[in-house]
Amino acid sequence: MPRFFTAMVAAVCFAAPAQAQQEDAADLIEVLRLLDIVEIMRAEGADAAEELAEDLFPGGGRLGWAAEVARIYDVTRMKAEVEESFQETIPVDAIPGLISFFTDQVGQDFVRLEIEAREALADPDVEAAAEDAAQDAPEDLQARIDRFIEVNDLVEQNVSGTLNSNYAFFRGLADGGGPLSNLTEDQIIADVYASEPEVRDSTITWLNAYLTLAYTPMTDDDLDSYIALSESEAGQDLNRAIFAAFDTLYNDLSYELGRSAAMFMQGQDL
Repeated sequence: MPRFFTAMVAAVCFAAPAQAQQEDAADLIEVLRLLDIVEIMRAEGADAAEELAEDLFPGGGRLGWAAEVARIYDVTRMKAEVEESFQETIPVDAIPGLISFFTDQVGQDFVRLEIEAREALADPDVEAAAEDAAQDAPEDLQARIDRFIEVNDLVEQNVSGTLNSNYAFFRGLADGGGPLSNLTEDQIIADVYASEPEVRDSTITWLNAYLTLAYTPMTDDDLDSYIALSESEAGQDLNRAIFAAFDTLYNDLSYELGRSAAMFMQGQDL
C-alpha cells in the first residue's frame, strides 16, 4: 500500500511551540485527508480478517469473530494513533511548504486521485485492469512513476512494512497460544523473511497499478512538480512521517489480530 501529504504570520503568537506544531500538523493532516486513508485501511483490514477466518477456522468457530475484528479495527482509535504519531514526527518547519503545495488545485487533485484509486483497487476486477494498464502505460508516464517510486523509496518501505506487520501477526499468534507458540523467535523471523521475494514482486505490481490508475489524469508538468516536492527536504520529511505513522498502526493491528486469532482457534474467550 501505499501511503502521502498558513504559513502563519509570526506576529502575535504566544501559544506554546508544541501546541502550535500540533495545530499546524493537524491542518496538514486535514489537507492530506490522512484520516480518510485510515477509513480505507479499516475497510481493507476488516475484509482481510474475514478472509483470514476462512483459512484459520474452516470448520466454524467464528462466533464473535466479527465483533472482535470491529474491536481491533476501531476507527476512532486508529485515527488517534495516526494523528499522534504524525504530529510527533513531522518537523514543524516542513509544514508551511507542504500545506502550500497540497492546498493548491494540483496538490488537491493528487490527494483526491490517490484516495479514489486506493478505494477503486478494492475491486479485484479494477485491480486486474489497472495492472494491465500499467503494463501498457506510455513511456513518459512510466518513467515518471518509476522516478516517483524511487524518490519516495516506495518499494523498500512497503516491503519492509509488510514483512514487519507479518512478523507482528505471527508474534501475536504465538503469544496467544496458537499453533506457532512452540516456534522460536529465529524460526518466526526466518519464516517471515522467506516470503520476501513474493512480497517484493506483489508490491512492485501493486504500486505500478495503483500509481498508473491515480496519475494517468495528471499532466507531465503536474507529475514533475510532485516529484520535485518529493525530492525536497520537506517532501522527504513528509514521506518519513507518513510511513512512521501508518507502519506503527499496521504493526499494532497485526499483532492484535494474530493474538485474537490464536485464542479463537483454541476456543478461548477473549
